[in-house]
Amino acid sequence: MDTNVVEEEAVAIRGYELRLIRCTLNSEQPQQVCALQKRDSLDDSIKHLLNLIQCGSYIQALTSKPSFHLVFRLAALDSPPLSDPDHLYPLLVDRAECFITAAASDAVEQRRRGMLVTCIAVAAFLGFTQANFTGPLKGAELPRCPLRLDGDDEERDNWARNELISAGSDLVGKFSNLQYIVFAKMLLIRVKDLGVEMKSLWWWLARVLVVQQRVLNERCSSLSDLLHLYMGEALQTFGCREQVESYWQDDLHDGESSDIVSVIHLEAGIIEYVYGRVDSCRMHFKSAEMAAGLQLSLTGVLGFRTEHQVEPKAQMVLVTNTGSSNNVDENCPLTNTGIQTCDSNKGEDDWNLNQHEASEASPVLRIPKLLENNDENGGHVTATLTATQQAVILAFCILIEIKISPHRDELQLWEMAPYIEAIDSQNFFYFTIRCLSDFLRIRWESSDSRPRTQQRALLMMDNLVKHIYEPSPAIADRIAFSYAVYMPSIPELKKKYGSLLKECHLIGEAAKEFEELELWYNLIECYSSMGKKAEAVELIKKRLLETPNDPSLWCSLGDITENDACFEKALEVSNNRSYTAKRSMAKSAYKRGDYYTSIILWDSAIAMNSMDSEGWFGLGKAALKAPETGKALDAFTRVIQLDPENENAWNNIACLQTMKKRGKEAFITLKEALKFKQNSLHLWERYSLVAVEIGNISQALEGVQTMLDISNNKKVDSELLERITGEVEKRVLASVGGRSRETEQLLVLLGKVLQQIVKYGSGFESDIWGLYAKWHKMNGDLMMSSEALLKQVRSLQGSDTWKDQDRFKKFAKSSLDLCQVYMDMFSSSSGSSKQLSTAELHLKNAQSCFSDTQEFRDLQACYDEVKIKLQSNSINA
Repeated sequence: MDTNVVEEEAVAIRGYELRLIRCTLNSEQPQQVCALQKRDSLDDSIKHLLNLIQCGSYIQALTSKPSFHLVFRLAALDSPPLSDPDHLYPLLVDRAECFITAAASDAVEQRRRGMLVTCIAVAAFLGFTQANFTGPLKGAELPRCPLRLDGDDEERDNWARNELISAGSDLVGKFSNLQYIVFAKMLLIRVKDLGVEMKSLWWWLARVLVVQQRVLNERCSSLSDLLHLYMGEALQTFGCREQVESYWQDDLHDGESSDIVSVIHLEAGIIEYVYGRVDSCRMHFKSAEMAAGLQLSLTGVLGFRTEHQVEPKAQMVLVTNTGSSNNVDENCPLTNTGIQTCDSNKGEDDWNLNQHEASEASPVLRIPKLLENNDENGGHVTATLTATQQAVILAFCILIEIKISPHRDELQLWEMAPYIEAIDSQNFFYFTIRCLSDFLRIRWESSDSRPRTQQRALLMMDNLVKHIYEPSPAIADRIAFSYAVYMPSIPELKKKYGSLLKECHLIGEAAKEFEELELWYNLIECYSSMGKKAEAVELIKKRLLETPNDPSLWCSLGDITENDACFEKALEVSNNRSYTAKRSMAKSAYKRGDYYTSIILWDSAIAMNSMDSEGWFGLGKAALKAPETGKALDAFTRVIQLDPENENAWNNIACLQTMKKRGKEAFITLKEALKFKQNSLHLWERYSLVAVEIGNISQALEGVQTMLDISNNKKVDSELLERITGEVEKRVLASVGGRSRETEQLLVLLGKVLQQIVKYGSGFESDIWGLYAKWHKMNGDLMMSSEALLKQVRSLQGSDTWKDQDRFKKFAKSSLDLCQVYMDMFSSSSGSSKQLSTAELHLKNAQSCFSDTQEFRDLQACYDEVKIKLQSNSINA
């Protein structure tokens, strides 16, 4: 074949790839969808499928003549075994492979055939996205089998679910049409394995796998590794404008290359966000911002946040600097530097999610009314954003969420406000972008302390869920940007709705939502809060009679009844693929003290999914009890790699290192831990203890000081302070030729801590007064030392002292210390017999019980010594 002809056909096939990508970037409709004729070419078949996909007719594409007859040969006499999904789908994929390899001698024809199979796979994948992410769900229901084959759909759905959870996690909730995504994944991987030259294939594979990860409850290591590979390959081709323009050349619209680059970086950033890789996520979002021609910054503008506000106050708003980018759309003109300045009711007529009654539920405006903002020439400036730029702005809300601590507060969540309000101010938006903007607003407003704002969040969530089900807008309009923004799945959306209902004390309504989603753990919590836990058990048992092959049901029943037989049944029905069942069995073995069995079960579970920090922590606990300290240390180390904020794992590592006499390593470990958990009292306490053990007293005092500051002077560890004071005292006594500068600094630090406790603390033990007295004595102030000891003695006095031997021993020791100070004061140049008389009187009253103890004898001896000193002083006088 002529070289020019080959190149022309290769360009045409790349054009098909571009059309397929465009289906997820805009809602552009084909001019006409014609029925295929009997003698149409393969190119006509591809175009026909592309037209159907662009229209959102995914099931028609899957069951069209090219798919049904040409690729899968389903009209032939050798029909596949419909009853066994373990053989049905692999056979269909094998037939697709035969269809492609039949043209192995002609590279262009093979690519064309690979393109046709890719279109079928993408149609199945978009069908799954419609059913579980974008909707509509009313009037657009898809058949359970993507090819409308007869047979047992229940069995095929169970097979698809087991294929998905084999990655190492259960599903987030109840998803429909699971066969679609599994079938799409199998077809795309087979096309990739055959080496068909299509650069966009890597992008579609990454999309399928990230959606699979998002329907699962835990991060999965196997998916993470594949996503790193597939998205890396996609970025090699579509990561910058020059590469995109080189690949698709004249087929691109004006500015389309910038949109494609921005979108692929958004999707790459979402992948990094899903796996908790913050720096990489930020890098990709910044690249998307640059490609979209945006420069975002925040500023303050005077305005009104509530209806009844009289005086304007500073409002945080988003400044969008839009450069001279090529991605200008005729429908979305861009202006230069602009601030979102719009009326609070703008856009409500265009979008029924923001119904007027939802806005009226709270006096807080959806968008603040800002005072006129004029540019240098006196004109009113407002920025209109393209869909890609809107998606970039919403991506930065994810970065804000990453920055917020797990114990998020209302003020931190308000940082999202200017980004969300920037989207609300727009007249042009796609369905998915609008939905995500409202969902983020709901999450932010539901954390507000004002009841009416919380009520508005609940009403908005109700509207959002309803709108997902409604038939308008059309399917193709909804799919645009569905992978470029982190829109929650429909089950996740409804789960959040159930949680909001529960927070508003609508427990019955929440229970209905959780039951519909098959979120059994949440359902059990609802029933337990209503005192109906037994009813939850009966409900699960009843559902098991209907669907006995659901492993999540068996695991829920096993957890609530604490019956290991249920977990074993879950493994059986899932073909040994249920990670949750293995994890629950490992926990059960740990509870009954069978630590070695627990280790074996945790190892088996982690082999399925090595990204579950909870699994590694469970393994570490079991190994610690076994004891297998080396295995425990390795496990806890993996925990902090996956979850750096897990303070218990950090603490356990430090304990293990301390047990192995590796105090300095334990100290370094805790120092690293405090970078992530600066307000953890538990970690600061361990940090101080380890610091004392390695002789780093100044760091130990720093830890004690920090604990006091964090707890508002309520957290006082007297034993730790006693050890620290003892170490400082040793250094003072060892300073024969004069105290060193370090010793003086330690004395000052110790004094600051003790004075802070004595002055601002409340409810601290009597021991603190003894330590305070010791500190004064080290400083040579015997008078203040005696006053502190007197307060300690008084705090220990009482009727209980003469009944409780342990309390009496403390009292006796304090009394001895006090009288010793009195005698020291008498021996000093400024002393007088008054101190001795006070000591005599006190010791005389202290000798009233527990005469058989050593402390009593010590008091008696001291009393005798004081009497001798008094007599000697009297004779001298």
